[in-house]
Amino acid sequence: MKYFKSILLFVFLAIGILASCERDDICAESTPTTPRLLIDFIDVSNRENMKNVVNLRVTGIGIDNMLPLDGLDGATRAVDNIQLPLRTDSTSTQFILHENFAVNNNNTPDDTTDDFIEGNPDVITVNYETELVFVSKACGFKTVFNNVTITLEEDQDNWIITRESINANQSVADENETHFNILH
Repeated sequence: MKYFKSILLFVFLAIGILASCERDDICAESTPTTPRLLIDFIDVSNRENMKNVVNLRVTGIGIDNMLPLDGLDGATRAVDNIQLPLRTDSTSTQFILHENFAVNNNNTPDDTTDDFIEGNPDVITVNYETELVFVSKACGFKTVFNNVTITLEEDQDNWIITRESINANQSVADENETHFNILH
């Protein structure tokens, strides 16, 4: 009987705890949080068509180091769009978009000291203003990026021809809609 009372007490305690949780106490995975910048790659000779970038490696230029972004590591594949995370602690973020990225091991696969990178890197800078938007008690705030612009660092061999904002005074509030086109 004592065992039964303990189980019954535990059940009532568990029900009490679960009943006291409000819907707003847990941030659902489907809740939109800080969005990423969505860029489509467009064929410069036919602006109606998307065009793949082969062996694209995207590297974010940070304060201390440069890190390749997940899924954009230059593997043998092609992509026609990318989602880039923007820094929330700054008003600009820089990326290296490296087309035809490959590591040439100089025919010495066991010696990485003589390896070199092949392909064509272009550097873009994304400038913006940040705005904190309250989502919910459980999720807290998300950052929305307003007045977003992209500048291209010019070099002698840019594979990126130009970039186009989808809207005037472009904002990044939803990562499911395209924000910029990069023509190449």
